[in-house]
Amino acid sequence: MAKYVYPAIFEPDEELGGYCVYFPDVQGAYTQGDNLAEAMEMAQDVLCLMLYNHEIHGNEILPPTPINKLIAEDDNIVTLISCDTNYYKRYFANKLVNKTVTIPAQLNFEAEQAGVNFSQVLRTGLEKILHQK
Repeated sequence: MAKYVYPAIFEPDEELGGYCVYFPDVQGAYTQGDNLAEAMEMAQDVLCLMLYNHEIHGNEILPPTPINKLIAEDDNIVTLISCDTNYYKRYFANKLVNKTVTIPAQLNFEAEQAGVNFSQVLRTGLEKILHQK
């Protein structure tokens, strides 16, 4: 996981107003905003999400094109956008997910009678098995 800086191209949207944004070096990284400030924020978000996705799936991350190699056409704006995928890693690492498990009915009954927290037991067991704690 890392910090990145990539050039983005902001195109004014003549019909709807605001800006459409894309990254020439990051396939699928497109977004938009109702104004320049919102488009900048959305650009940072989509860049981080796309690069984070590449990292966790082991996909190749292409190097950024030097900004001086890109030419702004018409009223387009070419600028650099930075992101830190470690932020997304921390966010998703703490996100809780539901799991459905199957256990014997008698064990379920006894655990419920004892006030067992099933989520905590599963989490503790998985951490122990995976040597995380």
